[in-house]
Amino acid sequence: MTRDWRLPAALVLLTLVPVVAGSLRLIEVAGGPQVLSTNPRVDASPAPVVVHVLAAALYAFVGAFQFAARLRRRRPQWHRRAGRVLVAAGLIVAGSALWMTLFYPGAPGGDLLWGIRLVVGSAMAGAIVLGFAAIRRRDIAAHRAWMIRAYALAVGAGTQVLTAGIGEPLLGTSDLSTAISVGSGWVINAIVAEWAIRRAGAYRPTARLV
Repeated sequence: MTRDWRLPAALVLLTLVPVVAGSLRLIEVAGGPQVLSTNPRVDASPAPVVVHVLAAALYAFVGAFQFAARLRRRRPQWHRRAGRVLVAAGLIVAGSALWMTLFYPGAPGGDLLWGIRLVVGSAMAGAIVLGFAAIRRRDIAAHRAWMIRAYALAVGAGTQVLTAGIGEPLLGTSDLSTAISVGSGWVINAIVAEWAIRRAGAYRPTARLV
C-alpha cells in the first residue's frame, strides 16, 4: 500500500465497527434476526436511525478518500462531485443526530451527554456549511480546515469504540462515566483534527475564514 492511501485506509478501518453495528441495526429494523441489544427508542421510531446510518456510512467511507492527495490531484472532478454528495450526506448525518438527541427520550449518558451531542451535531453542521462557503469563494485553506473538522466529529463513533471499551471497565456505566467515555471520543478526534490542520498547513491565522 502506498503512503498516500494509508490515511484513507486507516479512516475506513476506524469507522468499520460502528458502520457494521449500524448495518446490523438496519437488518433488525427490516425484520431480520436480532443481534444487538433491544433499543425501545429505535423500535418506536426507526426512520431517523435508518437515515442516520445510511448517510453516516456514505459520509465516512467516501469522505475517507477525500484525504488521498494523489486522487485529488489526478481526478479533481471526482473530488468536487464527491464533495457535493458529502455536503448533503454530512448535513443529513448531523441533522438526524440532532433529531434523535432531541426526540429520543432516555438515552444513556444523562443530561451531560445530551448537551454534548447537541454541541457536536451543531458544530459538525456548522463546519460543513462554513467549508462549503469557503470553497465557493475559493478559500481552499479554510475549506480544508472546516471539512477536516466536520469529518473528525462525524467519525467520533469509531474512536468511541475505544474510549468506551477503556472507560467502562475503569469508570463504570453510570450516566456520568458514559458521558465522559463517549465525549472523550469526540474530544480526541477534535484535537487530532486541529493537529492535522496545522501540520498540513491547511489553516493559517491570515487565511480568510469568513
